[in-house]
Amino acid sequence: MVGGRTVRQPCLMDRELDGRVAVVTGASDGIGRELAIRLARAGADLVLPVRDQAKGAAAAATIRQAVPGVRIRLGTLDLADLASVVTFTDRLVGEGRPINLLVNNAGVMLPPARQETADGFELQFGTNAVGHAALTLRLLPLLEAGHARVTTLTSAAAKQARIDWSDLQSTRSYSATRAYGRSKLANLLFALELDRRSRAAGWGISSNAAHPGTTRTNLYRTTPGLLRGLAARFAQPIARGVLPPLMAAGPAAAGGRLYGPDGFGEFRGDPTELRLYRSAQRPGDAERLWDVMHTLTGAPQ
Repeated sequence: MVGGRTVRQPCLMDRELDGRVAVVTGASDGIGRELAIRLARAGADLVLPVRDQAKGAAAAATIRQAVPGVRIRLGTLDLADLASVVTFTDRLVGEGRPINLLVNNAGVMLPPARQETADGFELQFGTNAVGHAALTLRLLPLLEAGHARVTTLTSAAAKQARIDWSDLQSTRSYSATRAYGRSKLANLLFALELDRRSRAAGWGISSNAAHPGTTRTNLYRTTPGLLRGLAARFAQPIARGVLPPLMAAGPAAAGGRLYGPDGFGEFRGDPTELRLYRSAQRPGDAERLWDVMHTLTGAPQ
């Protein structure tokens, strides 16, 4: 939304991505699977890193049924385990094929009790933010070679969030909603900083962020009963929720921007460019987060 005006742009056209490589995390179901179908219809070769190979194979079968002839490669990736990220990215970088589109979509939402990743990070921050940062940073050579677009999924929960630099892992106190909002704000800040650094250094990578609004996906299966009930009643279908990230991943989308639904509270509606949240404009936060992610992931500078 620019000056209160909804900005429209077309979805991807058939064969627009012919021969281009698109990597989509979290494509086993929900938004990720629907997005993979839309990208396949545009001609993309899909690389789908998944944690559960059986679910990944089922998703691939669904995508092939929707788009006969699509080229799909499944990979094994657990974003809650940095060793898994290293194994997956080392294989792709070793093969050397440029990546033209990366969609950081996978996520964990509102586990009621505090849990940790394999590396000791709070589960939501470790999976949503640290895992995707590690993936993106380690794929930078291929993203640069492919003049890639990178779209990272955030949430309207980032609007009220704040980064507590003294307790990133929620070890002093844990609130599922606060930790989730923090992880999604970190996603947004990372996306913005990637775009800024790319422009400054001439990497040729365009990075933005998007959120689908409130959408009927399996993410809500672990949420408290009230939230789950509200989602069941008011959420939009996946076919609508996929539109903001699809817009953000499209060739007309700009880097350094945020996309989402234009309806009340950004719960649902038509896809549009949103005003950047104030929470993502605090001086120094994006640069600091970038440095923290390098430290936490061990990714090369």
